[in-house]
Amino acid sequence: MSGDAIHGRGPLPRWRAWLESARPASRRQAAAGRAWAAWQAFARQPAALAGLAIVAALLGVALLAPWIAPYSPIDGDLGTTRLLPPSAAHWLGTDDQGRDILSRLLHGSRITLQVVLLVALLAAPIGLLVGTVAGWAGGWVDTLLMRVTDLFLAFPRLVLALAFVAALGPGITNAVLAIAITSWPPYARIARAETLTLRGADFLAAVRLAGASPARLVLRHVMPLCLPSVIVRVTLDMAGIILTAAGLGFLGLGAQPPMPEWGAMVANGRQYVLDQWWVAAAPGAAICLVSLGFNLLGDGLRDALDPKQAGPGGGR
Repeated sequence: MSGDAIHGRGPLPRWRAWLESARPASRRQAAAGRAWAAWQAFARQPAALAGLAIVAALLGVALLAPWIAPYSPIDGDLGTTRLLPPSAAHWLGTDDQGRDILSRLLHGSRITLQVVLLVALLAAPIGLLVGTVAGWAGGWVDTLLMRVTDLFLAFPRLVLALAFVAALGPGITNAVLAIAITSWPPYARIARAETLTLRGADFLAAVRLAGASPARLVLRHVMPLCLPSVIVRVTLDMAGIILTAAGLGFLGLGAQPPMPEWGAMVANGRQYVLDQWWVAAAPGAAICLVSLGFNLLGDGLRDALDPKQAGPGGGR
């Protein structure tokens, strides 16, 4: 008898009973049940839902920016709209070039989202592969890969990213490459730790006895099991990626003018921060809000995907 029936709420809907079945009939049903349990644990956290809403709003704004921005993010009017305070015509005011700050923020969200996604797609697979290979192979391979990882971890991310951008040259593409190169070591550490706990598992021994090659073991069996922990760490690192990208833009090494990158907008407004505070305050608040959203989302995913971190009632 189900819990709903015991409490007098009647039988579960067919789709929910299928998801919450204690004896799944197929691999697809088992995977869907695990995803449903994770979503239930995630949805019980108001802060995590707030983070999801912020990230979803960022995604929506980035997709719809050309249609919802009231003005051009590039063109301005130095004669009549320069450094105007927030008003009904310009909700967040204008900058020193007469450009609408709200429009630039909306279009700048596309650059921020682009940087975050590209860095995640570049850095996470590298770290996952390095960590799983090091943990599974052991010996000199593990020592070599982990010493390279330690070498990258020995330097602060922003300092190392500055060095790579200085070598590659300023620009958004080079900034993405520099941030990705400096972001993979923590993922490698996490993947290696997860792999070391799995090396002696009976099911992996059975797969090995069945004739699976080491490459197949790592790619098909070990890496998928390490993926949830890496996804959580990537989500938590999104805030750091955004701040690093904004720092490079602030220093003039990221997106170049007239692109509406948030860090460059803060740098442009620092000379007016005492009198025309809105020029720097608006992009600074956007960076803070989006970073907070990714942190809240990452905390929620950690509690939902890691049963050791989940609170009471976090599992099924």
